[in-house]
Amino acid sequence: MNHLGEIISLGVAVSWTITAWFADKASRRVGAMVTNVLRLVLATLFLGALLWVTVGHPYPLYADKDAWLWLGLSALVGYVFGDYCLFSCYLYIGPRFGQLMMTLAPPMAAIAGWIMLGETLAWTSILAMGVTLCGIAISILSRDSGTHFKLDLPLKGILLGIGAGVGQGVGLVLSKIGMQYYSQAIPADAPRLMEGMLPFASTMMRAIIGGAGFLIILGLQRGFGKLRSAVKDPVAMKYASIITLFGPAIGVSLSLMAVRYANAGIASTLMALTPVFILIPDILVNKKKIRLKEIIGLAVSITGVALFFLL
Repeated sequence: MNHLGEIISLGVAVSWTITAWFADKASRRVGAMVTNVLRLVLATLFLGALLWVTVGHPYPLYADKDAWLWLGLSALVGYVFGDYCLFSCYLYIGPRFGQLMMTLAPPMAAIAGWIMLGETLAWTSILAMGVTLCGIAISILSRDSGTHFKLDLPLKGILLGIGAGVGQGVGLVLSKIGMQYYSQAIPADAPRLMEGMLPFASTMMRAIIGGAGFLIILGLQRGFGKLRSAVKDPVAMKYASIITLFGPAIGVSLSLMAVRYANAGIASTLMALTPVFILIPDILVNKKKIRLKEIIGLAVSITGVALFFLL
C-alpha cells in the first residue's frame, strides 16, 4: 500500500495528542518523573499481556542480543535521555518552547537515518518536511500572549530542548535498526502473528530498558515515596493508564511500525504534528479561541502533509 508509513505516522500524531493531553494532567498531579516511570511499567505489563494473547508468550520472543542492544540503546537515547531533557527543559523555557525545540527531531532523524541506514530524501520530501515544520513552528510561536514576540530564553533550557529533539530523532532511527535485527532473528517456523507483532514486542523491550533507566534516576532523586503515593492515587493511575494506552502501547508501537514502511525523517515529521493537533481539544474542551496565526500554522502544516502524498 502506497504511503502506508505516512498514514501510520499521522495515526501516531493523533495518539500522541491524546497522550500529551493527559500527560500534562498526570505530571501536574504526581510529577513528570513519576509519570514516566508509571507509563513505562504499565506499558511493559500491557504489552506482555498483548503478546501472550497473540503469540502465546508474555515476553519478546526470539529477540537476540543484537536486537536487545539496539533497542536498548534507542530506549536510553529516546526515552531516558530525550524525555528527561524534554521534561527538564519545560522548567526553564516552558512547554511551548519545549515543543518548538522538538521540531529538531525530524531533521535529526533524517540525518541519523542517512548516516546509519543510508536513507536519502528526495527534494520533494525535503520541501514537504520544511513546509510542515514551518507550520508547526508558527502554531507553537503564535501562543504568545502579547502582541510582540521576544526570544529571551536561558541557555540551559535551550540546550535541554536541543537534547530532547536529538534524543527523539536519533532514538527513532536506533529503533529501526533494532527491529531489523529482531526481524532477522525470527525463525521461519515462528507463530504467524510474530512478524506483525514485532513493533509491539520491540516497544516492550524499549519500555523495560527505559523504565529501568527512569527508576534509577528516580532512586537518585530519592523519589520512591512519590511513586508509592501515586500508585495509591486512583486519579493519577487513571491518567497513567490512558497515557500508557495511547503512548508506549499504541503510539510508540505504531511509530516503530511507521519507520518500517517510511523514511525515518518523513515519519518523524508527520509524528511531530502533535502540537498542531492538540489545538483541537483546546478548542473543543477548553473553549480556547483560536488565533489567526494558529489558523495559518494549521493551514501550512496541512499543506506540508498533503505534499508528502501528492509529490
